[in-house]
Amino acid sequence: MRWRSKQLPALLLGSALVATVLGLGTVATAADPESATPAGGHTGHTTAVSTRASGDDPDGDGYIPAVPPVTGVTPSTHTPPPRYHKEFQANCAVTHTAPDDPIVYPGQPGKSHDHTFLGNTSTDAHSTTDSLYGGDTECLAPADGSAYWMPSLYNGDEKILPVGPQVIYYKAGVTDYTSVRPFPKGLRFVVGDPLQSAQEFRSHKGFVEGWECGDSFFNVDFPASCPSRPDVQLNIRFQAPSCWDGKYLDTPDHKSHMAYPVVKPGTNDNMCPASHPVALPMIEFKMAWPVNGDMSQVRLAGGRGYSFHYDFFNAWEERTLKALVDHCIVGGLQCDTRGYDQNHPERGAVLNADHRLP
Repeated sequence: MRWRSKQLPALLLGSALVATVLGLGTVATAADPESATPAGGHTGHTTAVSTRASGDDPDGDGYIPAVPPVTGVTPSTHTPPPRYHKEFQANCAVTHTAPDDPIVYPGQPGKSHDHTFLGNTSTDAHSTTDSLYGGDTECLAPADGSAYWMPSLYNGDEKILPVGPQVIYYKAGVTDYTSVRPFPKGLRFVVGDPLQSAQEFRSHKGFVEGWECGDSFFNVDFPASCPSRPDVQLNIRFQAPSCWDGKYLDTPDHKSHMAYPVVKPGTNDNMCPASHPVALPMIEFKMAWPVNGDMSQVRLAGGRGYSFHYDFFNAWEERTLKALVDHCIVGGLQCDTRGYDQNHPERGAVLNADHRLP
């Protein structure tokens, strides 16, 4: 039997918005258990809804239930010993580009705007959990079969691709970093919206520093120019929601099963809302494109700079992901791609020199 809510979580109305030291931008108050907006919840704009059956969604209704669902979880209000960093990196290189999107348009090749894919080398419109799991990857850790993608970037008619491994952080988005658990196999979601306005992009809970190059920061759209130096690239950092409802691996809008943390009333602590009580790693894309100088012709496949968004489809090998989450996030460390914190060498590493579990 499918778990299904009769309505999506309500948009936040009238709740206080506050800044957070974790760089989550603004977050909602926890006073109302239904206050969590769908990830990137923007009024008036919505990502396309799946309308076709796929390998993971045989009836094509857009709901992919977690089997089994995670039940009996309440948002943690615990405040553990303070740790400045609780993270590890999954550095992944670009594999290919294609007008495909296996989350928004499953089984419909060529229907999407052009995307730049990182990680799993096989990602296409027909990708499923089974096809990605255990597949070849351009991530440093062979166990990360996950697919990551974003709209392709152009300078005029020239497609510009990030060079080398790009930094994808896995962090704690909640104050109680000891409550974070690994992503469930097959979880997928979209962060942001190609149809969002400039203001919606700037006020998005995942917004960190916008587009930046050289000494130019907090740009909602591409800056008009960047220093013409070999060391200057166009950069963006953008954070994903990290609280899960425990019921669905995907929903029709590809967002509502996830939510951003909220503020515990009367504190500066971040916690998951009651509607999405399961704390997962917070993904942060840190992408860089080798383009500078005159930026007037720079655009995304989906539109202006504020149309930036990205997709995540989890296909990690479970033991490896759990080992990294437990050691680095739950353990309060600042880990590299091997799960090693150079500030705490006595804690050791999770992966060997080949980025595999020993």
